Amino acid sequence: MIYSLYGKLVGRKENYIILEAGGIGFKVFLSLRAAQSLPQLGSNIKLFCSLYNRENEPFELFGFLTEQELYLFDKLNTVSGIGPKTALAILGVAPIEQLIAAINAGKTELLTKASGIGKKTAERLVVDLKGKLETGSLEFTAQTLGLMESDLELEDTLVSLGYTKQQAKATVAKIDPKITGFKERLKEALKKAKS
Repeated sequence: MIYSLYGKLVGRKENYIILEAGGIGFKVFLSLRAAQSLPQLGSNIKLFCSLYNRENEPFELFGFLTEQELYLFDKLNTVSGIGPKTALAILGVAPIEQLIAAINAGKTELLTKASGIGKKTAERLVVDLKGKLETGSLEFTAQTLGLMESDLELEDTLVSLGYTKQQAKATVAKIDPKITGFKERLKEALKKAKS
């Protein structure tokens, strides 16, 4: 079992990277959020990993920037109908604290933003995981839920202005969480989208 890898980022594709460690190039699948947080090619990075092997298919390695991401990925994979690629899509829609807060609060709207997750699957995920996720050192407050709901509204606003869903998610993900209030976050999102 591979728990973590430390090496040089030598390649980047749409949904995976190539990490060279010990003279071996590892193909590592990442969430959209993690991929956007990576440094430039040639930089050294550490990833926490989960290795998957399905019958008659090659091994797949999934990477995470934090142990909290790995923890949530593993928990998501315990839910019937959620595979590793779907779990990765869920991790790509919002910060970990927002995802756990949404699941613990029974809010499915955020989960349905992930590719491959419909209302029924999101509801099953909430039923299976609600109250079972350790929050550890993560801070969960009403503010976290408020920010999550504001960001969903913000993404919808950007889409209505002509941005794709993927562009809207990526732009909202770049906004400093210290910026509060819908209008302020929208102004910041529009600045980020233009740059």
